[in-house]
Amino acid sequence: MTESFRSSGEYEHQAPAPVNPEWPPPPAYQPTYGAAHAAPAPRRAKGPLALLAAVAIVAAAIGGGTAYGIQELTGAKDTVASSSTSTAVVPSSKKGTVAGVASAVSPSIVEISASSESGQSTGSGVVVTSGGQILTNNHVVAGASSIKATTSSGKTYTARVVGTDSKKDLALIELEGASGLKAATLGNSDGIQVGDEVVAIGSPEGLSGTVTSGIVSALDRDVTVSTEENQGQGQGQGESGGRWPFEFGGRQFNGDTGSSTTTYKAIQTDASLNPGNSGGALIDMNGNIIGINSAMYSSTSDSTSSNAGSVGLGFAIPINTVKSDLATLRSGSQS
Repeated sequence: MTESFRSSGEYEHQAPAPVNPEWPPPPAYQPTYGAAHAAPAPRRAKGPLALLAAVAIVAAAIGGGTAYGIQELTGAKDTVASSSTSTAVVPSSKKGTVAGVASAVSPSIVEISASSESGQSTGSGVVVTSGGQILTNNHVVAGASSIKATTSSGKTYTARVVGTDSKKDLALIELEGASGLKAATLGNSDGIQVGDEVVAIGSPEGLSGTVTSGIVSALDRDVTVSTEENQGQGQGQGESGGRWPFEFGGRQFNGDTGSSTTTYKAIQTDASLNPGNSGGALIDMNGNIIGINSAMYSSTSDSTSSNAGSVGLGFAIPINTVKSDLATLRSGSQS
């Protein structure tokens, strides 16, 4: 910096000439002149800071609506992921009561009549779409030449098999020309505990809409059933008059399961189940389906005996097992 002497006797400081006069540094701030002499608008954040803010907003949105978002993305509007997020299937005034569960869920249960060369049998089914897709046991419809289903309102439809899975004893059928049916709410069987109250709805011995209640007696029971079609007509009333045989704890019940079998983990319940309950619903006290009833033990091989019937040993396929298989069944798989 150089100095010069003013006439007043003071020194005047002068800045040195820039080293590169062709490229002087820009001024730190140049105001925009206008009526209000407004300062420039702040710049929008970019880079990591903006990304973090966006992530925080999205996370907040997901936290409030995960289940709904997943259903919208997957199109799975017929089912609910968890019974802990129940959509008030049972009215609040009747919540936790057998009467409330029966009133709310009975319209979603159908009676199934299957005919084959070996006779006719009766089972049950659970409505999963308003257009008439019905979940039931494979052994209810296996080998059937014709299938009919009757709703709680008394209307009867002809049905066709969409898909089967004999390894899990599951089948999906569809009613012809059905619409406006009440689809059941599929719950979360992983959330149930031994001692939880449950309700069963089905058509034992052709008595449609029968409601029974009990508790969850045990979980993860290994139940073995037949995968052979000629065993399929043994469940229910009619000409066959038999019952669905199964194995549990190394013993056979209700007859011979045959040479081809499969084993699955089941919910054990003391809710009364009888021939014809197969394919029906095991329901929690919020009205969510937690299992598909599949096997029951009768104390005698003679179905006409006064000792025949439920002795409080029933089994149901957990609904989470069913839900994991639903897409395969809907694809038309026959196994």
